[in-house]
Amino acid sequence: MKVLKFGGTSVGSSKNINKVISILNRYANDSKVVCVVSAVGGITDKLLLAGRQACSKDESFKETLDVITDTHFTIIKALNPENNTSILAYAEEKLNELHSLLDGIFLINEISPKTSDKLVSFGELLSSYIVAETMRNRGISANRKNSQELVITNSNFTKAEIDYSVTYSNIKTYFNTSEEKITILPGFIANSTFGEQTTLGRGGSDFTAAIVAAALNVEQLEIWTDVSGMFTTNPKLVKQAQPIQTISYQEAMELSHFGAKVLYPPTVQPVLDLDIPIHIKNTMDPNAVGTVISNQSQISENPVKGISNISNIALLTLQGSGMVGIPGFSKRLFETLSNEKINVILITQASSEHSICLGIEEKDIEIAKTAIDITFENEITLHKIDPIIVETNLSIVALVGDNMKNHQGISGKMFSTLGKNNINIRAIAQGASEKNISIVIEETDVKKALNTLHEVFFESITKQLNVFITGVGNVGERLVEQIKQQKKYLKDNLKINLRVAGLSNSRTMIFDEKGLDLKSWKTNLPNGEKASLQGFFENAKSLNLRNSIFVDVTANKDISDLYASYLRESIAIVACNKIACSSEFKNYKALKHLSLKYNAPFLFETNVGAGLPIIDTLNNLIASGDKVTSIQAVLSGSLNFVFNNFNNTTKFFDVVKQAGAEGYTEPDPRIDLSGVDVARKILILARESGMEMNLEDIDNLPFLSKAGLESNTVDDFYQTLIDDEAHYQSLYASAKTNNCQLKYVAKLDNGKANVSLQEIPEGHPFYNLEGSDNIVMFYTERYSQQPMIIKGAGAGADVTASGLFADIIRLGND
Repeated sequence: MKVLKFGGTSVGSSKNINKVISILNRYANDSKVVCVVSAVGGITDKLLLAGRQACSKDESFKETLDVITDTHFTIIKALNPENNTSILAYAEEKLNELHSLLDGIFLINEISPKTSDKLVSFGELLSSYIVAETMRNRGISANRKNSQELVITNSNFTKAEIDYSVTYSNIKTYFNTSEEKITILPGFIANSTFGEQTTLGRGGSDFTAAIVAAALNVEQLEIWTDVSGMFTTNPKLVKQAQPIQTISYQEAMELSHFGAKVLYPPTVQPVLDLDIPIHIKNTMDPNAVGTVISNQSQISENPVKGISNISNIALLTLQGSGMVGIPGFSKRLFETLSNEKINVILITQASSEHSICLGIEEKDIEIAKTAIDITFENEITLHKIDPIIVETNLSIVALVGDNMKNHQGISGKMFSTLGKNNINIRAIAQGASEKNISIVIEETDVKKALNTLHEVFFESITKQLNVFITGVGNVGERLVEQIKQQKKYLKDNLKINLRVAGLSNSRTMIFDEKGLDLKSWKTNLPNGEKASLQGFFENAKSLNLRNSIFVDVTANKDISDLYASYLRESIAIVACNKIACSSEFKNYKALKHLSLKYNAPFLFETNVGAGLPIIDTLNNLIASGDKVTSIQAVLSGSLNFVFNNFNNTTKFFDVVKQAGAEGYTEPDPRIDLSGVDVARKILILARESGMEMNLEDIDNLPFLSKAGLESNTVDDFYQTLIDDEAHYQSLYASAKTNNCQLKYVAKLDNGKANVSLQEIPEGHPFYNLEGSDNIVMFYTERYSQQPMIIKGAGAGADVTASGLFADIIRLGND
């Protein structure tokens, strides 16, 4: 004997019912089959809605009834294009009874629990008859047996309790004499010992199937639904969720209690008592393995079996000094909620006894608060305790696994993972059995929490990074191209799943939480929403993606002013924009502090030397206990390019123009040629060396002409380069006479810094510095005689983009 149960989705359309019939027919080849069916998907809710409408004197109950009628007639006619008279006649008879019942509710303006049970029973009565008669029309040996004749309960309407002795006897007697290969039973419905219609409450069809399976002591109960078993987490929120092939009863119940909708725990108790396994199968994919639930806990390397959640939770906190050491507070609190029929989902209490925190469904808030305030009115009046504190818009997330108790560090891993992603934990509950660790978080953080935890506990060490890039001009475009090119390599070799979730230029911005298509972003960006700096931040914040990274590929001060906002949301920052790190020292330190406080890395390697590992090397020296005594550097690839190409046969204006055309200078070349950019770089190195210094503390000895320094516009500046050619030629001539090369040098020594154009003699490490290369010499206590030297390309879109990319990858490897 096989017992199968099919849910509402499985019988929700003619197409799905045909799949059910095919499955039943195949099973009947080997043995007798008992099939328990739910109402057609959505019908139970519509029946309850019609009842509420009728009770409220709302005549729209007739429209709801029309929808119920049309749904069933459509399914009947699709399943039975011919020979459907008897099925339609039965359906019409039942629907007329339903109409009469709703008319009665409308007239007396009341619906009792007893009437409600009678009302909702129509769903299963109709669906079971349709399935059975359709099979008989097709020549399949099938019969519909009304469960109300077998399952007997008390008169606790809407959630009746089973009389197991009578019910088991009825089921055994009937099936011992039944000759039918396939028997269809309506789930959920029953009769009281007085012959009144009752229902078994939430998950009632599962309960019916479990009762039948237990009474017949079958080898296995199969529950067919619209998913391929239980998953490691909600697949609608986490696309990487994996099916669970085997799971223990306890694990399944924990997961189901905390939101996994496949199973309703109380309903499977009859088979649990007899160690009858439950097999969860998918009607839409019958060949899928599904999940087997049994009493055997499966040992695996991963102690966590699944992650689940319950939404729409409220926290109630009862606290006050008058609770400490006084027995009875908990008893009175729970009695109050019990009397109001309010289910407590989560409980946590501090060992100080100063407070008790409870999690309940949000819909019960008002009743709970009013009742508790009345119960403790005297203590509240005497200020022994505070009025009940209510927090809403929360969700419970739970880690579940029988074997978690045998593994150290599960909770620590859970909490640190959430903390790194700025997910605040409001309450924690863990039983001594350690099969479940539950936390309460903001509802808005649920998707991020599930994805983050699933990545850590179930995915093959693949870390997903979600990148938001602002500034997709020359460097930004190269960065996006590099990401597109290396995406597969990163996933295969570094286990980094890198997605660009947002892009912006000065005009428009686009977002996609699943990752933008990097093949068509140039086409899509002009059609995006209007760009705004605050809007870009708000979008990144509201998407609330795990491991979010903001990449600033601009030289915009207003963007740098938003860094603090990003860090407070635990969004990491990767920046080539030097303004923030060269701003006032207190701002620089504040950003560093926020980075540590919110566990949001702030990386700016490209602030100095583009893609060269200058800042990283400096940080490693400091971290290892070394101390910087002096720094000498050529830090402007732009200026190095200019002076390597300027001579007595070229014009200074032409060389500067060429540098701009090749991407070596900013759109406003005064930033580079004034020495301000180099001053910012040596300032950043000084600060990273541990010195407190501001930009005005750096001596900047300009080489530009007086007119160039005083120019008001870029065009005016370019004109001064033409007018003052003799000035620049004199600089070249002096260096040539002294057999030197012109290099713009930054120095830090004895806590003082300066930048200036210098004549570098032959034999000096700077003398042969070519093209747009940079060079840095670190003199430290360990490198006192021979400096540590870093040298290479220090300007250009590709190398700057690669430096940004390297910082992003570094975050993925942390």
